[in-house]
Amino acid sequence: MRVLFLDLDTLRPDHLGCYGYHRNTSPNIDRIAAEGVRFTNYYCSDAPCLPSRAALMTGQFGIRTGVVGHGGTAADLRLEGAPRDFRDRLAHWQGGQSLPAMMRQAGFYTASISPFAERHSAWWFNAGFNEMHNTGKGGGESAEDITPTVLKWITDNAQQDNWFLHVNYWDAHAAYRAPEDFGNPFEDEALPAWFNEEVIEKHRQCVGPNTARELGMYNSDPDPQHPRHVSEIRDMADLRRHIDGQDCGIAYMDSHVGQLFDALTAEGVMDDLVILISADHGENHGELGIYKEHATADHATCRIPMIIRWPGKTRVEYVDTGLHYNLDLAPTLAELLGQAPHPMWDGRSYAPALTDGTDCGRENLVVSQCAHVCQRSVRFGPWMYIRTYHDGYHLFPTEMLYNIEEDPHEQHDMAAERPDLCREAVYGHYSSATL
Repeated sequence: MRVLFLDLDTLRPDHLGCYGYHRNTSPNIDRIAAEGVRFTNYYCSDAPCLPSRAALMTGQFGIRTGVVGHGGTAADLRLEGAPRDFRDRLAHWQGGQSLPAMMRQAGFYTASISPFAERHSAWWFNAGFNEMHNTGKGGGESAEDITPTVLKWITDNAQQDNWFLHVNYWDAHAAYRAPEDFGNPFEDEALPAWFNEEVIEKHRQCVGPNTARELGMYNSDPDPQHPRHVSEIRDMADLRRHIDGQDCGIAYMDSHVGQLFDALTAEGVMDDLVILISADHGENHGELGIYKEHATADHATCRIPMIIRWPGKTRVEYVDTGLHYNLDLAPTLAELLGQAPHPMWDGRSYAPALTDGTDCGRENLVVSQCAHVCQRSVRFGPWMYIRTYHDGYHLFPTEMLYNIEEDPHEQHDMAAERPDLCREAVYGHYSSATL
C-alpha cells in the first residue's frame, strides 16, 4: 500500500471546485474528490499554522501539548519530564505517538518534503519520518521550488511498496506567489457573489491588523517583491486583485499537483494509491473584516478541506457533513490499518464514515486561536460562537455568534439577538465539550 498526503497550506475549502466554488481553481484536486470522500465540516482544533500541525501530528489539543501560538513558551511542546525515555513519546517507532510514527509502526517507509520544521523551529515535526527533505525557503517557496524534489522522490521510490509521503505546498499562503508568467486565468470571471461596494465600505471601518486599510498587517505599503500582493482594499477593483491573487496561487499549486499525479500514473501506482488532501487552516477574505490572514478562531480560518481517496475502501464521491477535527486523522488511519490508537491521542476515528457512510461526527467542536488574538469558539449545529479574551487590536466584542449555514462569511453577528444560544454554547457545549 502507498499513501500520499498533500498538506496544502492556507487552503480554503470554498475556493475549490469540489466544494462548490464557481471558478475552476482545482481540477486535479477535484478529480480525487470525485473518487473518494469529501468532508464539509472539518476543522483544525488549534489555529493557525504551528498549533494546527502540532495537533495534527501529535493527535492532541493545544491545551495538552502547550503549542497554542507562534512564539515564546506557547510555541514549544511541553517537556515530558522525568518519565521521558531514551526516545520521546512522539518519535519512537514502536508505539510512537506521532502520526508518521504510527504509519511507520504499521510497516510504512515514511518521508516528508516540507520546510515546516525549520520555518517554526518545530523539529518535533520530523518525529517518526524515516526521511526528511527541507525545501529550504521556510515556507516562502513556490511550487516550482518543491515539485522537482517530489518528482525525483517518485522516480526513485514510487514502485516500492508500503510508503507514506507527506508533501507541503505553500502557494495559497499570502503573498500568493504564483509567478507572473502564470498570468491570471480568472480576470474575466465573477467574484464571490456576497461582495459589493457596501460590504467593502463596511470593512474599511474595521480596525486592526490585516483589515481592509492595512493588508500589510500593520500598514498599507506595497510589496514590490510580490506583485500579486494587495496592500489596501478601497474598491471592487482592489478586491478583485486580492481574490484573484489567492485563486491564482491555488490554481498554480493545483497544476503542480497534476504533475505529481502524472508522474505517479507513469510509474503505474496511481490507480491504487491512497490520497489524502487537506490544509493546516483557511484564510479570511473579509470575514470579521479581515483579509489575507488566518488570525481568528472563526469558521473562515479554522474550517479546512479534507479529501480521502482509498481505492477499495472508501466510498466514491461521498460527502460527509459530520463535525471532525484534524487531530482525528491519526486514529482514523490507525483503525483502517489495524493499529491500536495511541492512549495519548485526543482524536476520535471517523473510519466508518469512510467505509460505509456511518455518521460518526462529534456533537460540537471547540477551536482555539492564540497566535494573533486569544479566542475560543464552539461550532454546534449551524452556529459558530466566538469568545474573545484578547482582540488583537481589532475591537471585537467579547461574544460573537454566527449562523454559518445562512451567513458563512460571518457578516451578521447575532449574539445580541440570541443570548440563549450564547448561553447554550458556553454552558451546554463549551463547558461540557468532549475535547
